Amino acid sequence: MTAAARGTLADARYRAPRWLPGGNLQTIWPALLSRRPPPVALRRERWTTPDGDFVDVDLNLAAAGAPALVLFHGLEGSSASPYAQAFAALAAARGWSVALPHFRGCSGELNRAPRAYHSGDHEEIGWLLARLRERFALPLLAAGVSLGGNALLRWAGEAGAGAPALVRAVAAISAPLDLAAAGAAIDRGFNRLAYARLFLSTMKPKALAKWQQHPGLFDRERVRAARTIFAFDDAFTAPLHGFAGAADYWARASAKPHLARIRVPALALNARNDPFVPAASLPTAGEAGPRLTLWQPAHGGHCGFPAGGFPGHVMAMPMAVCDWFARQP
Repeated sequence: MTAAARGTLADARYRAPRWLPGGNLQTIWPALLSRRPPPVALRRERWTTPDGDFVDVDLNLAAAGAPALVLFHGLEGSSASPYAQAFAALAAARGWSVALPHFRGCSGELNRAPRAYHSGDHEEIGWLLARLRERFALPLLAAGVSLGGNALLRWAGEAGAGAPALVRAVAAISAPLDLAAAGAAIDRGFNRLAYARLFLSTMKPKALAKWQQHPGLFDRERVRAARTIFAFDDAFTAPLHGFAGAADYWARASAKPHLARIRVPALALNARNDPFVPAASLPTAGEAGPRLTLWQPAHGGHCGFPAGGFPGHVMAMPMAVCDWFARQP
């Protein structure tokens, strides 16, 4: 590895700073304590969905004809997530427009419809991309983080030869492309105490508020009793979105079986020490198909990829992804 690549994320050569070892620290520290760029001014628009609900999209617009970056956030994320702010700052510095759509219920206000969002929501991804493509009048650069990355690649596989009409390239960062493997990992041991509990602390109150909107929509007591992501998805996410249960949802929503169908330049970036996306579950070159590039560095954690001296910064991953985007024809 060259000196220039050390401490950066240049394809799979990334190495975390020596002062921040291990996948858990490389996940938690960047999310809470690493340096972040100054926030970018974003303008919020509320869009009415085809089913009469709404989504909120935060925008920073560059000059007409500039590249446009779309970022889909992860589970319980938003435009305020550190990775979203980092991508927005980097896009603005490059003179790109940026769009940060919120999945339903993630913009600070509960959505109205008897549904929420999920990891395989490729129809919603497709609708948002089509509207943004019309807005910017040129194919988009689309990235997704964690849940958003799986949903984006699930859309790209589903869209097949139709994807290039909407996007120039797509990238997924720390995406759980095998949802069953990731779900099992997050629900055991330290992960259950740290990550699953954190996600459930916001997911369960929103689900119970959804029940108040639509009484009887699901088994409220099962949601209240959920202590794992599997139990929550089995009681809430699956029945609201037409799945037979969590196992059916995880199997049908996973992007991994559909990767070979992708027909646009695509990138999947996954650290092999991600605490809840097991390295053994990551796609191989044979599973990826001809249009998907795999970056699987040994370090980085989940959505972390810290760089620099203490306390580190969060720009290495967005910079590498945007550099990759810029190289696509």
